[in-house]
Amino acid sequence: MHKVDIAHLFNQTGSSYKLVILAARRAIELSEGAPKLIDAPPHTKAMNVAIEEISQGKITYKINTDK
Repeated sequence: MHKVDIAHLFNQTGSSYKLVILAARRAIELSEGAPKLIDAPPHTKAMNVAIEEISQGKITYKINTDK
């Protein structure tokens, strides 16, 4: 795994709040057994995989406007 540029991650999500929520939710999915969308060694932590997936554009988000 390589270092991810934080500015690039902010550009992917638009804000630090969205980035944190997106990464946390994806890390939870991974820790519950969801398949990885990138090639990563099996011992890689879920949060690192989530950040890398966001950086590569494999994970996106949709704002729910239904209230």
